[in-house]
Order: sequence, then structure tokens, then C-alpha cells
Amino acid sequence: MSRWQPNARDRLKQAALELFVEVGFAEATVPQITARAGLTTRTFFRHFADKREVLFAGEEELPARVAKLMADAPAHLDPMAVIVEGLNSVADTLFAGGRDFMRTRRAVIQSDEGLRERELRKLSTLSDAIRQGFVDRGVDELTAVLSAQVAVTIFSVGIGRWLDQDGDLPLTHFVRDTLDALRSVTAGRP
Repeated sequence: MSRWQPNARDRLKQAALELFVEVGFAEATVPQITARAGLTTRTFFRHFADKREVLFAGEEELPARVAKLMADAPAHLDPMAVIVEGLNSVADTLFAGGRDFMRTRRAVIQSDEGLRERELRKLSTLSDAIRQGFVDRGVDELTAVLSAQVAVTIFSVGIGRWLDQDGDLPLTHFVRDTLDALRSVTAGRP
């Protein structure tokens, strides 16, 4: 085995997902993952802090990504326009071509209570980052909180529907469709 294997991170992710599905998240071990990937345990820990990070890698970068996305949004946009622009941008860039991975990831997370809690924490972190982004744009606190929750809800529901589909419609379609449904629900507001 050569010291520097190409695509080690991707190979480790694939091996881990396969094992999580086959034997369960709790039962899969890092040595099993690395053996399947043809890599060393040391290589695994060069890429991931632990086996949960295979599913949640990049989570720590969320606040900075959201801050940049919101800072780059034109100043004249209202909160809903910022949400729409931001969600479409994320759907086009971060989730293009990743549906099979995301489906498997979702199934693994749904099978483990600790992972479900971690996913909820991730969504909470995302909401906090979006709220802060709106505050930084000069939006009042109530509007910032509501806008952040709406953004996370639209994205979560949109991703769920995207993963459940049998066809090949892009995530942006489901984000727009979910947003339209939300607008329909709120159209009758007092």
C-alpha cells in the first residue's frame, strides 16, 4: 500500500457508508472502514476526527459559508429574496450530483438516535448562522429569526422531497416548489 493514496477521503467515505448500511453505524469500526478502503487508520484520522464526521464533515464551516453567502447578496434584496437566492446557489453548487450519497446518509442518520440529534444540531447551527447573517445585514431580530427558520425549513423539506423523488429533477426545483407551497400557506394570513 503506497503512502499517499489518491482520493483517500472519498474512498473512506464510500467504505464507511457501505459499512454503516451493512452492519449499522454503531457496529462499524474505523479499522473496518480503513480495511475496506485499502487505507490505514492513520489516514482515516487525517481526514476525519471520528466516524460521525464521515456524515457531518464540513459542518464547522457552515457559519462562515453562510456569512459569505449573505454578505455577497445584493444589499437591496429583502430577506425572502436573500433566502431564495441563497438556497438556489447552495442547491446548485453543494448538492449537484450528490443525491445517492445524500440518500444513503439520510438512511444512516435516521437509523441512529445520536446521529438524528447531531443532524438537528447541524440545522440549529445553520439557523443561527442565517439569523446572524440577517442581523449583520441590518434586519431586526424578529425578522432575522423568522427568516432563518423559514430558510432552514424550506431547505430541509426541499431536500427531503428531492431525495424521495424517483426522477431526476434538480434540488432547485424542489426548493422552488417548497417555497411556492409555503407562500400558498401564508397567503391567507390575517
